Amino acid sequence: MSKLAEKVQQDLVAAIDNDDLVLPTLPEVALQIRKAAEDPEISVSALGKVIGRDTALSARLIKVVNSPLLRATQEVTDLHTAITRLGVNYSSNLAIGLVMEQIFNARSEVVEQKMREVWHKSLEIAGVSYALCRRYTQLKPDQAALGGLVHQIGVLPILTYAEDHNELLADAVSLNHVIDQIHPLIGEKLLKVWDFPEKLVQIPRLYLDLQRDSERLDYVDLVQVASLYCHKNSNHPLSRVDALEVPAFRKMGIDPQNETLCRDLEESRSMFY
Repeated sequence: MSKLAEKVQQDLVAAIDNDDLVLPTLPEVALQIRKAAEDPEISVSALGKVIGRDTALSARLIKVVNSPLLRATQEVTDLHTAITRLGVNYSSNLAIGLVMEQIFNARSEVVEQKMREVWHKSLEIAGVSYALCRRYTQLKPDQAALGGLVHQIGVLPILTYAEDHNELLADAVSLNHVIDQIHPLIGEKLLKVWDFPEKLVQIPRLYLDLQRDSERLDYVDLVQVASLYCHKNSNHPLSRVDALEVPAFRKMGIDPQNETLCRDLEESRSMFY
């Protein structure tokens, strides 16, 4: 590790430990959706009013309902029908996940590009996590998607820090090293601050532990398998992992060579774009 990477890592870990690290806040609309969804009696119309305040978000949810994985015979063209089709819980969790894109804003071009890369990969992994969850588990697909959307959320505070430290921004190798080393730790802290459920809070810290063998299949397993799938045939280190050696793959009983599965997963990569 370079001296710069080491120093930055020490600074950031100390800032986390002392609660000095400025963590991004959830967008206002996400807080409103969460508050609305906490009401067990909430109607589709009431939730639609809250989500409908953000027109881009409404369009995204309608697009998700019309994706190949969820598409019905008739195309959905309005938010009320989209929420009815998905259900209140699904709709609110997906909306909270998708609206997080608003946090990915940067002052510099280098950081902007890095944030775009992280968000796009998270969208892909969320789509594949959702598809795997529906096909192979009794878990909730909306939670699986949310897990995929937030598994790299810890990268954000590091990139924000880099914008204020030009020497780190100018050294891509050190920046990437710091991101790889500490984004899991920061991601876990961030999701705790945002009051996410524990089953999702642990994803950033655990999804890269490829020898992890939990007693029963969980959301970490889904995000793990989805990450391996979305990085195959790339130059990412995860592309060199033998999927059959990963306990999460074995637990799901997945055949990585299954053509139907590969086709479905390929389609699901773009379901949240």
